[in-house]
Amino acid sequence: MAGVCAAGVCVVPAAAGPATAATTETAAVTAKAATPVEVKKAEAKKKDEPYCARYKCIALTFDDGPWPYTPALLDTLKKHKAKATFFLLGRKVAYRPELTRRIYEEGHDIGNHTWTHPSLTKLSDGEVLEEVSSTSNIINQTIGKMPDYMRPPNGATDSRIASLMADLGLPQILWTGSTLDWQARDTKVIAQRTLKLAKRNGVILLHDIVPETVKAMPGVLTELEKQHYKFVTLTTLLQGRKLRPGEVYPPRGK
Repeated sequence: MAGVCAAGVCVVPAAAGPATAATTETAAVTAKAATPVEVKKAEAKKKDEPYCARYKCIALTFDDGPWPYTPALLDTLKKHKAKATFFLLGRKVAYRPELTRRIYEEGHDIGNHTWTHPSLTKLSDGEVLEEVSSTSNIINQTIGKMPDYMRPPNGATDSRIASLMADLGLPQILWTGSTLDWQARDTKVIAQRTLKLAKRNGVILLHDIVPETVKAMPGVLTELEKQHYKFVTLTTLLQGRKLRPGEVYPPRGK
């Protein structure tokens, strides 16, 4: 290979051999690899993502309490580090304020399920407003916070109810699947139905006033944990989305 001579000194360039090629390849890989700063930024970005964008979430919701079976359910949820959403009846909150506070203090969402559980579509405007506002008020008096959501009993709602709930500032929460546990009254059937209805970002309707449901929950939670589900409140499931007052969520199929 020809060299270059100057002032009597000749320099011959080294031939490009395996070592040189390896060095070049390593440099290229290093250039493409993320720097520690970039890695930290990527990790921080992932942490900033909503919880349910990173994990497989499901919202278990329990209606019609608080009831004498509710403490056993709360014990089960605590054991599994699970959070849930409870749609409470105003008259039962008034009768069991300590239990209502326990639900809230253990990190669960509390929603409004009316005072006496009527089908709202069969009531006058004034009666609907009284059922819901009185329940919001007793919840606020009990836990120091107004509920963010309401669930119409039996899912009975229409455009008129939506307008009235908008006046009260409350979105309406329905479900992606109902276990019909109040009808089944069978622990095995309720467990099977819950597992069948489970899906990512699902909202499952259950009742803590049904003793068989409470008995089914340890096995249900254990099985869903094996499927890598995270049990979250409705607020967490919404991933920061703010529902409009009166809006129905999850939206009903057409």
